[in-house]
Amino acid sequence: MHTDKMYPWQTAMIQAITDPAELWDLLELPPAILDEAKKAARLFPLKVPRRFLERMEKGNLNDPLLRQILPIGEELAILPGYDADPLQENQVNPVPGLLHKYHGRALVTLTGTCGIHCRYCFRRYFPYADNITGSKGWGRILDYLASDPSIVEVILSGGDPLVLPDNTLKQFIAALETIPQLKRLRIHSRLPIVLPERITLEWVNMMAATRFQTILVTHCNHPNELALELARVFMPLRHAGIMLLNQSVLLKQVNDTVETLVKLSEQLFAVGIQPYYLHVLDKVQGAAQFDLTRQTASQLHWEMTKKLPGYLVPKLVCEQPGMPAKLPIVSSDFYTD
Repeated sequence: MHTDKMYPWQTAMIQAITDPAELWDLLELPPAILDEAKKAARLFPLKVPRRFLERMEKGNLNDPLLRQILPIGEELAILPGYDADPLQENQVNPVPGLLHKYHGRALVTLTGTCGIHCRYCFRRYFPYADNITGSKGWGRILDYLASDPSIVEVILSGGDPLVLPDNTLKQFIAALETIPQLKRLRIHSRLPIVLPERITLEWVNMMAATRFQTILVTHCNHPNELALELARVFMPLRHAGIMLLNQSVLLKQVNDTVETLVKLSEQLFAVGIQPYYLHVLDKVQGAAQFDLTRQTASQLHWEMTKKLPGYLVPKLVCEQPGMPAKLPIVSSDFYTD
């Protein structure tokens, strides 16, 4: 692959909407709240691919896709119980670009860039400037991984690893392959959902050629995000033996009905993706408007279990600093018929 070739997905990334005024114009939103949106976007910038807007209803502030990316004044409120680093990731950041929270796996942040800015993102204040070292910092990451034989899985997250060119990913994966104990490579990305043209044949072939067992974890929160072409997009990945999982975040006024969650699981499976995790919100400063009580979350999850076969029910989990794993929230602890 030639490094000077510009793929459509890269052009779409460059052309993403970052100006609230343009978003307001394209979606015909009420001008009265634009000034507050601009203030919120100065705190955490707006970014959304243009094609993703096609799945939103014009003029509807309550559109579930719009709510996920819409800067609003409520984000500016400083509320108790919400923190800039809700998972205390600064304490599990032993070398720049690597987080080591759980036994057997480590997370590598190769980039601080995303294809879309989700307003509930728990890393919206993450110190990427201190963690994105470029290839010159890969040595410390690789040395750390090699020094701990218990680490058998590497997770590429961040930032969205799929915003990087194929050559960069190929070089880093090749470096990982030199570490004998590594068995699995997991990639967490929102791009296959919001910018499906990122899944090129070249990328699929590159991932199929690695020695690792490879998992792609998509991030989809609402069935309206699942464009019709996604079944075709994901089929080559399945044929290449790449496991496809999805994680969602439970969000107030986005996907907090059992009908929405059931439809999401069914449509994910229809395009070849296995529902995996349903996260309760990480209490990051600026995202309180999305929060739901644990009891509400568990009630919704219990209703899902009554309407879906077990393999379509994602695990309802929360993440707490210092714990050895994500913690399951057992619906029967909170709710019974």
